Amino acid sequence: MHSPFDSLIGAAAVISFWAFVAVSAVAGIVYDYRKKQLAFQSLQLAIEHGQNLDPAILEKLIASQKTVDPQVDPRHLTVAGIIVSFTSVGVMLLSYFISQVAPKAFYPILGAGVVVLFVGVGLLIAARYLRQTADPRA
Repeated sequence: MHSPFDSLIGAAAVISFWAFVAVSAVAGIVYDYRKKQLAFQSLQLAIEHGQNLDPAILEKLIASQKTVDPQVDPRHLTVAGIIVSFTSVGVMLLSYFISQVAPKAFYPILGAGVVVLFVGVGLLIAARYLRQTADPRA
């Protein structure tokens, strides 16, 4: 017999999971921002107090602030595509095993596995495209 709170508990679990994911992502962004801000504040204070700055330290601070090269390596996309594609197979198998306990869950979980499979295939296609259009001089 199902309790009226079963669906409420499930909804709370889903909301809690996505809230955790969102908070984790925002925390990482805020941490990086604060780290850069503190480095520049330290540099600004040193300059205001007339301290001589070691060129090696300046170079290290400037190098740490540079952005990553926007060039995407096709090998990384290939690895990600393989991992995601095999993950989709696992999700599809999960749909079978979960359906033994909850038959209504088969198609929704299978659908999620198919979506993940398409993401993996998309990554593999993007890797192949980047390999074919790569600049031979690079």
